[in-house]
Amino acid sequence: MAQSSVEPKTSPEASGTGSRPPAGRGWLDRYFHISARQSTVGREVRGGITTFMAMAYILLLNPLILSVEDVNGNTLNASAVVTATALAAAVTTILMGVIGKVPLALAAGLSVSGVLATQVVPGMTWPQAMGMCVIYGVLIMLLVITGLREKIMNAIPMGLKHAITIGIGLFVAMIGLEKAGFVGRGAEGGPPVTLGVGGHLAGWPVFAFCITLLAIFMLLARNIPGAILIGIGVGTAFSLAVTWIYGLTDKDWGLSSPEISGSLLSSPDFSLFGQVSFGGFAKLGATTVTMIVFTLVLAGFFDAMATIIAVGQEAKLADAKGRMPGLNKALLIDGAGGAIGGASSASGQTVFIESASGVGEGARTGLSATVTGLIFAAMLLFTPLAGLVPGEVAAAALVVIGAMMMQNARHVDWKDRSIAIPVFLTAVLMPFTFNIVTGVAAGVIAYSAIKLAQGKWREPGLFMWILTALFIFNFAFNDIGH
Repeated sequence: MAQSSVEPKTSPEASGTGSRPPAGRGWLDRYFHISARQSTVGREVRGGITTFMAMAYILLLNPLILSVEDVNGNTLNASAVVTATALAAAVTTILMGVIGKVPLALAAGLSVSGVLATQVVPGMTWPQAMGMCVIYGVLIMLLVITGLREKIMNAIPMGLKHAITIGIGLFVAMIGLEKAGFVGRGAEGGPPVTLGVGGHLAGWPVFAFCITLLAIFMLLARNIPGAILIGIGVGTAFSLAVTWIYGLTDKDWGLSSPEISGSLLSSPDFSLFGQVSFGGFAKLGATTVTMIVFTLVLAGFFDAMATIIAVGQEAKLADAKGRMPGLNKALLIDGAGGAIGGASSASGQTVFIESASGVGEGARTGLSATVTGLIFAAMLLFTPLAGLVPGEVAAAALVVIGAMMMQNARHVDWKDRSIAIPVFLTAVLMPFTFNIVTGVAAGVIAYSAIKLAQGKWREPGLFMWILTALFIFNFAFNDIGH
């Protein structure tokens, strides 16, 4: 029996207020359904700029993560990786904006890059590793085309969708606090997490984070439009001032010192583009290759799924069941991001939770993503500008977004243990394990197990049981491997 799609219609009538935009609106408004989603061009542009500023750190972090040696002792050229990172982010984000028409920005997934650097290249060359990205991206696209990915997303109970949003909020806040140096790893024998370094806050970068965070919260409390963007501007100006007054160095600021050295212009280095290989897999064995691809699919699939759900709900684009307009197109472009990132040697591209920062500024349409993508494209020529906003200042925006996303906790029925327990596990394990997939897996397994114990084993549905089996297998495989 044929099953009709459950994806909401993408017409203006199905979005925002549900009414057709008044006659006389410009083509930009009509194409992106800006008025229909109760937004303005100004909000979309501001949201796109804010999203980029929150994501700019990827131009610094991705080359750092991918700086390890492959099986032959070769490394990727750092400047070429910066170019590849900006290029892949620009292409995929613009595609998401123009075709998907949703305020979601994409860039190199740190989880995917981490898997490549720690699990893949120790056994193969970098071109072969990027070939793995292309393969996993194509597989995810096939899941979208066949309708399986959307069915999997829609099969997850609404309570778990809220849990994913809550968990990502905590996860994002934890990332922000850690990047800013506000929290750190405890010493051996002490607590796992401490305030700052050694239980103390020290240095101007942490102070810049605090200034930015307080500025954004104060502006939000006053309902000032553009609060996040203005707060980041305040923090950047403060950082530039103290750097000039006290002569702070790159060592003081870490990876992203608030300064521009040399020329503003830089020539793009496209030498890594197309450096992809699908040979040499035979020596690794079918089982090893399969598990590598499976791990990459997990990292890209569920990170993106959780992020799309979270940002869609934050933008009020999702319906009562957690679905959103243009979902299938967004999923397809996200899958294509894996292949595009692999072909560019930037690692798999995935939807970034920092997209929520633009949503926080009022972005509701694909125009916001298009603006973000165009700025990434500009960074091909103005790479030095990527380091103008210190990582500590950008980190403050992540904490603010995390706080906003916690509001979804009010939708959870905490009296129903069959959903409250999985929600709890999902939400807390994401930040505690620093892994989104682990949180999703724990929630899915716990939900199915509790329903089985209640004698309601049919309630989760076929796809939930398939997901449960896959996650159990993944946990078991990792344990056996270790």
